[in-house]
Amino acid sequence: MLLYSDLTEWYRLIDPPEDHATDNQKYLERFERATPGARTLPELGSGAGHNAVHLKSSLMCTLTDVSAPMLALSRELNPECEHIIGDMRTLQLGRTFDAVLVHDAVMYMTTRQDLLSAARTAYAHTRPGGTAIFEPDCVRETFKEATDLEGKDDGARSARFMMWTWDPDPADDTYVVDFAFLLRDGLDVRAAHDRHVEGLFSRETWLQTLGSVGYAVECIPTNPEDGSAPELFLCRRAEA
Repeated sequence: MLLYSDLTEWYRLIDPPEDHATDNQKYLERFERATPGARTLPELGSGAGHNAVHLKSSLMCTLTDVSAPMLALSRELNPECEHIIGDMRTLQLGRTFDAVLVHDAVMYMTTRQDLLSAARTAYAHTRPGGTAIFEPDCVRETFKEATDLEGKDDGARSARFMMWTWDPDPADDTYVVDFAFLLRDGLDVRAAHDRHVEGLFSRETWLQTLGSVGYAVECIPTNPEDGSAPELFLCRRAEA
């Protein structure tokens, strides 16, 4: 995917770190309530480290991702954090942590076996009494096709993009996000198309999968006033 390889130099204009502040305050509050005094956390699929920017003052973060270019971006922002290349389906760090975070990178689990493998990885790295948070972009029940236009400027550099979310086959477990980018550096403008195939599972599949590895799972709407997407899965590992 171009966004995580050839286009990483544009990533902070496409997904600014400051846009993640509110979500990460929510994660800190939920971790503290579920596992008081939590101090250590790996993020599975940490990307450019835009969550860690807001978490690292409270948690010692270990940041893992399959993309070396994205981890390089993260090291620039979070030099004090540990960075490890690894796939959330197979990662083995050999130690456990107070809390585990799996944010929107989990959307690249496109089969139920992928999702189960990621859940097993998270559980293996959650200490007894610890907590994991999974927050997919959507579940099957809350998925909506959409077209979004976004962009940001930084001096002579600007990015504009359309994100088109659609489902070519509602009978399977995936949907598509097509990105159309216009990227300007001074007077030069380039265009790029990037397609992402992402997993789409029912709420019950999420609950069953996360529960099957040993977690006690609570599904929490993140907008409780109207019950709208996305939803957060708070997963507790029992004390030994």
